[in-house]
Amino acid sequence: MAYWLFKSEPNVYSFGNLMSEPDRTTGWDGVRNYQARNFLRDRVQVGDRVFFYHSNADPPCIAGIAEVVRAGHPDPTAFDPESDHHDPKSDPDSPTWYQVAIRAVRAIEPPIGLRELGGLPELAGMELLRKGSRLSVQPVTEAEWNAILAMERARKKAKR
Repeated sequence: MAYWLFKSEPNVYSFGNLMSEPDRTTGWDGVRNYQARNFLRDRVQVGDRVFFYHSNADPPCIAGIAEVVRAGHPDPTAFDPESDHHDPKSDPDSPTWYQVAIRAVRAIEPPIGLRELGGLPELAGMELLRKGSRLSVQPVTEAEWNAILAMERARKKAKR
C-alpha cells in the first residue's frame, strides 16, 4: 500500500462533496499536469490511502481520508467537449490524461491545517510543505502518514 495527498479547492469539489456521492466514490478527474498524471497512471493502486487536501481554503487543510478503489484509467472528461477538462488533443486510442477512482473513508474533524502540519518536525521533507510545491497529486511517505494520524489522535485525546 502507498500513501498520497490529493488536492482540491473546496469551492470546486470538497471532501463533503465526496461524502455525498453515491457509495462515497468518484473519479479523480481533471488532472492536467504531467507529473501528477504519471502518478495516477503508473503508481496509484487500488487499496492505496489518500489524504484529501483542501487547497486555496482558509486555512488550507487535510479534510479527510479516502482509499483508491480503481487504478489509473483514461480520464473521460478529456474526450467530452462539454467538460471543463476537455482536451481536444487527447485521443481515446492513445489517451493523454488519466484518473483513478477514490472512496471516502472518513472526515478528519477538525481538519488539520497547513500551519499545524508545518509545525511537525517529522514532516520536514513532505512535498506539501516544500516551498513552491503546487503538485495536485503527491506521494506521502508511510512515516509522514503515520505522523499526521498520530497528530490527529493527540488532538482528539487532548479534547477529552
